[in-house]
Amino acid sequence: MNNEGKVLQVNISEEMKKCYISYAMSVIIDRALPDVRDGLKPVHRRIIYSMHELGLTPDKGYRKCARIVGDVLGKYHPHGDASVYDALVRMAQDFNLRYPLVNGHGNFGSVDGDSAAAMRYTEAKMSKMAMEMVRDISKNTVDFGPNFDGEEEEPSVIPSRFPNLLVNGSSGIAVGMATNIPPHNLNEVIDGIFMLIDNSETTILELMTKIKGPDFPTSGMIIGKSGIRSAYETGRGKVIVRSKCEIEEVNNKHRIIVTELPYQVNKAKLIENMAELVKDKRLVGISDLRDESDREGMRIVIELKRDANPQVLLNQLYKHTKLQDSFGIIILALVDGKPQYLNLKQVLQYYIDFQEEVIKRRTQFELDKARARAHILEGLKIALDHIDEVISIIRSSKTVREAEERLMKAFSLSEKQSEAIVEMKLRRLTGLERDKIEEELAELVKNIEYLEKVLANRYMILNIIKDELTEIKSKYGDERKTVIENAENEIDIEDLIEEEDVVITLTHAGYIKRLPADTYTAQRRGGRGIQAMATKEDDFVEHIFITSTHNNILFFSNRGRVYKLKAYEIHEAGRTAKGTNLINLLQLNQDEKIQAVITLKEFKEEDYLIMATKNGVVKKTSLDQYSTIRKSGLNAINLREDDELIGVRLTNGDNDILMTTKNGYAIRFNEKDARPLGRNASGVRGITLRGDDIVVGMEVVDVEKDVLVVSSNGFGKRTPVSEYSVQKRGGKGVITYKVNDKTGELVGARMVKDTDEVMIINSNDIVIRINVSDISTTSRNAMGVTLMRTTDEEKVMAIAKIDTDESDEYKKEVSSDSSNE
Repeated sequence: MNNEGKVLQVNISEEMKKCYISYAMSVIIDRALPDVRDGLKPVHRRIIYSMHELGLTPDKGYRKCARIVGDVLGKYHPHGDASVYDALVRMAQDFNLRYPLVNGHGNFGSVDGDSAAAMRYTEAKMSKMAMEMVRDISKNTVDFGPNFDGEEEEPSVIPSRFPNLLVNGSSGIAVGMATNIPPHNLNEVIDGIFMLIDNSETTILELMTKIKGPDFPTSGMIIGKSGIRSAYETGRGKVIVRSKCEIEEVNNKHRIIVTELPYQVNKAKLIENMAELVKDKRLVGISDLRDESDREGMRIVIELKRDANPQVLLNQLYKHTKLQDSFGIIILALVDGKPQYLNLKQVLQYYIDFQEEVIKRRTQFELDKARARAHILEGLKIALDHIDEVISIIRSSKTVREAEERLMKAFSLSEKQSEAIVEMKLRRLTGLERDKIEEELAELVKNIEYLEKVLANRYMILNIIKDELTEIKSKYGDERKTVIENAENEIDIEDLIEEEDVVITLTHAGYIKRLPADTYTAQRRGGRGIQAMATKEDDFVEHIFITSTHNNILFFSNRGRVYKLKAYEIHEAGRTAKGTNLINLLQLNQDEKIQAVITLKEFKEEDYLIMATKNGVVKKTSLDQYSTIRKSGLNAINLREDDELIGVRLTNGDNDILMTTKNGYAIRFNEKDARPLGRNASGVRGITLRGDDIVVGMEVVDVEKDVLVVSSNGFGKRTPVSEYSVQKRGGKGVITYKVNDKTGELVGARMVKDTDEVMIINSNDIVIRINVSDISTTSRNAMGVTLMRTTDEEKVMAIAKIDTDESDEYKKEVSSDSSNE
């Protein structure tokens, strides 16, 4: 459409928003953030690829940096030459990169902040590590796309045969976000990858037994591990890095010798800052300050006065200077072209997935090449078997094309085979050459068979990744430079909290609070109850349980995510107080609602969590997979469409499970019917539902207990668990309660014994506490008795069990599930 001479009206606000978003995404994707696969920003990737194209390999001579920068600018990176040269310089600095990717010749700057010489003076070539990044790039291992003018092709990512994102780290400031990934030790990262390959369910804490923490090229000491753990679990954290300092005594005077600095600290500015502090008398006791660093290493000498206390002065230096510095870790990288905060396991898994793709593509490339060569050799072998006839056909043909066509017809050859025969040299007719062809063909057949096996077997691909990483580790691996020490005087807040039993209540609207365990006193069944808390209109208590202040509380949402708090982190409030909204304590999404709560002391590997969903799905997962829950939560189960999580229970792996539905059906099966699945799995069929029925309860069976069911109109009964025979998982179950208009639908079921107590909560937030011994035991078909009086306007919404012994002391945690409306 030709708009020449026309005025187009646009909304300036919308146009500015659109243009700014376009600019922001361009900065984020094309400049500031590294790709999770090769750990490189576009400019670094283009520099390495350009040097690869120029043939600047480690075994060849250096080339002027101006030549390299010009090649990068002209072909791939149409930005300022300073940006390219600065990136090239940084890739050559051994105090910036843990494993430099460029081998520089000339002045490439210093730890004192000196800038590199102009690019017309310096020279460079690829380092051996850079060669590992582009290894197999010519074997169709990565995608290529057009450059800025469409004249050249450039890789969208390079194969990177080692995990460069973690090994060398990255930093960059985009629009509205930044990344700051520290470098790591190559040996440790590769060991972490091996652990994850061997067990995909490896936790972050387990990975930290291999990957201890950042390993800076300038060495130094990391003080404390809490910041490392936070960064590895959430993608964000802060570590304290301290210089390596030694106190020496010479001629009855002390001096402090600094031999290592925190990462990216400018040595010259550090000394200048110390001198200013001495001059301003903020540091008292220093008589001399000098830099004795040379080619052998760093050495800053701080001479002290005779009466100065060296340890006190060193602590002052840590406090007031960059001898101790903080490094803010932000693990943000591009995943499928989108910025994403990542934890340690995710970074490693994305790299493993990428290497799987690289191996597959390389194997397919080599397979295609081997098949093509074998095809030609098979044709040559046919020609040698009929050499006289072949020679006769070629000699009697007027043109090459005619000869090829006659050969194809005579021996059923392909066009490529006939071309190869026509172009075959006479020396190939010797017996020795014939033997070579047969040997090569036999070798190719074996290789083709192996390559086909590799493509069909993921286990073989993973082993290839391990073998190649082992090779890189043996070639380039080194010892850790940065020492990690425990922080002194770190006080665990839990040590300051008195351990005691408390009641936790959580409302339908998400208000949570903590109260002393003796707040509620037992009443007789059929009573009206006491007011639990003052809530807003239409809100009611949905979960109520008893636990210890030191226990972990796991919150499972209807969307299948799990969150964790310590009980003491929940604010204490009075009996009628509303409490704190849970969104102030957990990072819940707008459509999330807590459906189940589990409390536990520790995460034991031999225990399991079994989950049930509204649509009858169950899933069993080892408890230790949930030990490292970050603030933003974790996926506990991968829910299918239109399904919700309704219940979670702790098991020992050999329990019977009882699932109950709102229409009064129940199924009992052994949990061994449901094999353990990974944390992100969907689960298997637990019960086959009839019509519009849904699951409202799931319990672990105790043969010494009864099954208590409660209906929305306040009726309830106890039934011996022996009346529920064990079935195979996935059946339709048996009748556990005859639901009708008088009783209302079931709202839940619990395993109970005589010494237990239950709390029943109605829609008006009224709570009644009943001794289980007051509830009569009847058959599965009975209606039961009235447990709580209801009206047309108020219905029973949830039940909670309080498990006690004969002395009425609480001995284990209680959990509560809501009904499904």
